[in-house]
Amino acid sequence: MRIALFCLALLCLPLHAEVYTYIDAEGNRVFTDRPKPGNAQRIQLAPANSMPAPPRPAPLAVAPGTPQAPAYQLLRILVPEPDATVRDGAGNLIVTASSDPALLQGHNYRLLLDGQALGEPSRSPVFPLENIDRGTHQLAIEIIDAQGRTLERTPSQPFHMQRISLAQKRRVNPCQKGDYGVRPECPLKDKPAEKQDIPLVPFI
Repeated sequence: MRIALFCLALLCLPLHAEVYTYIDAEGNRVFTDRPKPGNAQRIQLAPANSMPAPPRPAPLAVAPGTPQAPAYQLLRILVPEPDATVRDGAGNLIVTASSDPALLQGHNYRLLLDGQALGEPSRSPVFPLENIDRGTHQLAIEIIDAQGRTLERTPSQPFHMQRISLAQKRRVNPCQKGDYGVRPECPLKDKPAEKQDIPLVPFI
């Protein structure tokens, strides 16, 4: 085991480093690249057997000032529209995007909510969102490559989430007898007690 560790240690040393060994105070043999005054002995290493790395191919020359054609001519958010007001009691929303051309191989869509990536990148341009807080938010869509680099991005556009409370829902659409336990705003605990008919007792 110590021999294997010694070999790994030699691989981590610089190409022209010198190696020394000595016995420490606990009787263990230590290998190091720094000589220890006293009983350190220098180890003669065999010359390294290495080959030079092959030269990198030269990049293709591009004329100065020549703009590269973008991969996508169009990227936009279809739903919701800019500055749209979304009314949903649970704060749910479906975001839909579109690109021209369609998504290329190895690319993904990514949704940004208030500047933060939300969920995992996807080949699908449809993003269902849940439990969005009440208020104004910013949406943007990116197209990223396999390395996560942004290739295209839409401008951030606002939308306004309005979450109707259960009390407001009851005012707009009052609970009926058959709604209790069915509609979220009509829980069973709020169901009025049914009146019981008192039988008529004949007067004697």
